[in-house]
Amino acid sequence: MMSSLGKPGLVGVRTAIARVRSYAAIWLRAFGRSDIDLSLRTHPGLVTRIVERPGRSLPQAELDALLLQLRIVAGKTLPAGSLTYGIFSGERERLARAVVTVVSDEATGDPIAFNALSVMDVELDGAPVEVIHLGLVMIDPDVQGRGLSWVLYGLTSLLLFSRGGLRQRWISNVTQVPAVFGMVSETFSDVFPRPQLAARCSFAHLQLARGIMRQHRAAFGVGADAGFDEQRFVITDAYTGGSDALKKSFDVAPKHRDEQYNAFCARELDYERGDDVLQIGRIDLAGARRYLQREVPSGSLPALLATAAVLTLQRWVLPVLHWLDDTRPFGTLRPRAGSDR
Repeated sequence: MMSSLGKPGLVGVRTAIARVRSYAAIWLRAFGRSDIDLSLRTHPGLVTRIVERPGRSLPQAELDALLLQLRIVAGKTLPAGSLTYGIFSGERERLARAVVTVVSDEATGDPIAFNALSVMDVELDGAPVEVIHLGLVMIDPDVQGRGLSWVLYGLTSLLLFSRGGLRQRWISNVTQVPAVFGMVSETFSDVFPRPQLAARCSFAHLQLARGIMRQHRAAFGVGADAGFDEQRFVITDAYTGGSDALKKSFDVAPKHRDEQYNAFCARELDYERGDDVLQIGRIDLAGARRYLQREVPSGSLPALLATAAVLTLQRWVLPVLHWLDDTRPFGTLRPRAGSDR
């Protein structure tokens, strides 16, 4: 009896099996590491690598190679050596607080874009919390318009959220670009400031903003002499801490498709002086759903969901498995075998 599954059907099955195999490899790597270091095919012909805390997790040679990739992309956009803050300082301590996303050409290995997040320790209601700072994004001008924004602005935050057991996490963003200001306003939850009337500055927002401006200006290249307007969350004269090459005029800064974000930035920021807006928000289940529905292309969704699911399981399931394993130490617990107590 001949199979009812024709040749096109077999090709589809083989393709699906190949995808499952590639996802399984990602799962195994994810379960075997405490820090994220994985690669995904997020676009046809492109590979995205996400490295958590490279200053802590990578040997020096690999760290130098990663930094070279970032500098190659930056060099195609800005004068060589014009950025000296954050990860570009090359200091292991700063790189140990970073999460780096690099998009490369699959065939040549050439880097074409990157995002460098920072994980900042800030006090909230007397207790320490981690804030994910969305950080610096750069794209090779020759490849702009290839739909990379969903990877560079949201993917890493989503995976950190998943790996954290789907517990809400605070995020921050510093920008003068209306397109980025609007993207953050629409993607994340409880964001302040944003143009919508529902935007509200809670005491938590204010505490986090004060802590960030007091302790972490170097993470986004803002000098000690820059001012901060607590009513509007606007950093005045912001480009004085090694980031002056990023300063833009309003005419040059990329605009958002929704005019309200462009109007907000034009009204609130003095572009000649060099102002930035500091946004504080949260990534939670509602924000993750909006990101998946609005930003992620349908063809990339299976790989992304598979990876996020495994990172979630890593945080929830592995501690239980480790606790049940009485042959290996777990925290203060010691293995039963070979113990005389």
